[in-house]
Amino acid sequence: MTTAEDVVFDLITMGRIGVDLYPLRTGVPLAEADTFGKFLGGSPANVAVAAARLGRRTALISRTGADPFGEYLRAELRRFGVDDRWVAEVAAYPTPLTFCEMFPPDRFPLYFYRLPKAPDLEIGPDELDPAALRAARVFWMTGTGLSAQPSRAATLAALEARGKAGITVFDLDWRPMLWEEDPAKPYAQALGLATVAVGNTQECEVATGESDPHAAARALLAAGVELAVVKRGPEGVLAVHRDGTVAEAAPLEVEVVNGLGAGDAFGGALCHGLLAGWDLPRVLRYANAAGAIVASRLACSSAMPFPAEIEEVLA
Repeated sequence: MTTAEDVVFDLITMGRIGVDLYPLRTGVPLAEADTFGKFLGGSPANVAVAAARLGRRTALISRTGADPFGEYLRAELRRFGVDDRWVAEVAAYPTPLTFCEMFPPDRFPLYFYRLPKAPDLEIGPDELDPAALRAARVFWMTGTGLSAQPSRAATLAALEARGKAGITVFDLDWRPMLWEEDPAKPYAQALGLATVAVGNTQECEVATGESDPHAAARALLAAGVELAVVKRGPEGVLAVHRDGTVAEAAPLEVEVVNGLGAGDAFGGALCHGLLAGWDLPRVLRYANAAGAIVASRLACSSAMPFPAEIEEVLA
């Protein structure tokens, strides 16, 4: 695999990539939709795009099929400024597709087409670049990457290569339809190797057994991370640091069009703020604003905001 040479990335993300096919009208079920937009998708890919939009040097570790959709995704990554050197083809499996239905403000059913297996679950531990992983200022992995082998072994190997260096983020990313076994053990292993955990209340409950946000944050810290970020939807976001710092940010009022990319925009902006060394309340306000902007737009990847757009919302 290509090495990072002298490149040090602000952010390397690892995991899911695919093509999002979204109806161009909201409030229309898939059975009745007749026009769709095609977008780069997959949470780790979107987080890398979001951070690149904010001026960060980013890269993605993933896999596509050896097909035209794979070519499209790699071209989109490059167009958005994300390094695709570690996005290879897997001939055995097609590039995944994801459809969604959009019923604002809070119902966005997802339909994943990742069978018989998604290429991004075929990343092997021997295909990683440990030096680049150690050097990156932030490494971001997801729960979906733990859902099957060899991706699980590769994801844990990447975390071990980090050795808790810099900022190592575990996006809890619970997608039950992609799992065939209990996630408890791999989630616990990943939490023990990460420095930051990010998830909504349902994802935090899967990881910790705790449904109350404050209790879940304490449980995530007890599991090994330094910072727990609990997204509470319309109630805003809570962050608790091991040093005792607690911060909360209220949600921003927007007219929701598609809520699916908001969490990825939040993630990219969270990484940006942590890299900038901002205090926790400022980081949360900034990330919240980024998420709100994307929730007010149709697409995910192409909707990720630029710094001036976030500053305008905050002003």
